Amino acid sequence: MPPVQPAGLPLPADGSLPAAALAQLGSRPFGLYVHVPFCTVRCGYCDFNTYTADELGDAPGASRATYAEAVITEIRHARRVLGERDLPIETIFFGGGTPTLIRPADLGAIVASAAAEFGLAPDIEITTEANPDSVAAWDLEALRSAGFNRMSFGMQSAVDHVLRVLDRTHDPLRVPAAVQWARDAGFDEVSLDLIYGTPGESLADWETSVEAALACEPDHISAYSLIVEDGTALARRVRRGELPMPDEDDLADKYELVDERLTAAGLEWYEVSNWARRPQSRCRHNLGYWTGGDWWGAGPGAHSHVGGVRWWNVKHPAAYADRLAAGTSPAQAHEQLTEQDQRVERILLEIRLRDGLPVLALDRDARAQVARLTEEGLVTLATERLVLTRRGRLLADAVVRDLT
Repeated sequence: MPPVQPAGLPLPADGSLPAAALAQLGSRPFGLYVHVPFCTVRCGYCDFNTYTADELGDAPGASRATYAEAVITEIRHARRVLGERDLPIETIFFGGGTPTLIRPADLGAIVASAAAEFGLAPDIEITTEANPDSVAAWDLEALRSAGFNRMSFGMQSAVDHVLRVLDRTHDPLRVPAAVQWARDAGFDEVSLDLIYGTPGESLADWETSVEAALACEPDHISAYSLIVEDGTALARRVRRGELPMPDEDDLADKYELVDERLTAAGLEWYEVSNWARRPQSRCRHNLGYWTGGDWWGAGPGAHSHVGGVRWWNVKHPAAYADRLAAGTSPAQAHEQLTEQDQRVERILLEIRLRDGLPVLALDRDARAQVARLTEEGLVTLATERLVLTRRGRLLADAVVRDLT
């Protein structure tokens, strides 16, 4: 069952935004997120807004064949809502789901629509996620020809029994082949996603996965601890006692291992769960999220943010397509972030970055905590910015509580 959206307040039927929010457009990076909700199989740990073909059928806008048309309609709607101001898109990120279950030509058509409506920055980053078994060499060549320049493969693990617990269907041996195909197609940046802490995964299993990822020589690696989300198949298995909950000490050991190995291999952490080989290998789209940028989220259940206003679309692909076909906004609801909301979110996100959080972003009470956090080895203070130590990264949530 996909996650429940926040309640929020309704937006006007035409999706119009407050003038104060629109006035801020162009002062921050602007990106486009495209949510593709299709999956061949839903993984047991996933709580994203995803559907299999059997669940959706062939309803217009809900099928793979007609999905791109619905998204393009929303991009045109976005142009009307945001007005005619010069607003070239700096990053585009296709997430899901499995975006590469859509034909490369359709993904390319969505990019072309964004270019026609908004224009693209000269150095635009265009990323798509992909499962290793959802692409072939010719797909990657077609995507590169359509303007995509960054691939993010969902590797998760290199160990068969770990992949089975996660309900991942790809062969681990497919990962290095997919990376090589991306290189051969001319992709500038290739990223691999890993998950640690799966029930039954030993430290040796995790080490095997990290070394297998490094052997592919990616430009970027993300490593996230497994979270057992309510409503997922994994949560039900844990509740029935079939699988244990992830152990916090085990997660810490695995984080330290991946940080040590990636650092030794020349990848530098730039966010708690992300490492890049070069500054240009960092995911600029995600950096936009983490530093308070503006973005439009297209697709069912996608979230957007402009000038302190956040809104989210209806979740079901058929309802999403129906609204667009009727000429109304697909937004379900919105919220206006207060100054306090924005301050807390800034602390929550920027403290996770290697570039750190400006001390001036803290109120007086929070600044009083800095000396203690430094003495406890959780942060360092450099050029008036707080930066987490490795120990601080392990305890980032506690640091945030102290600073908010």
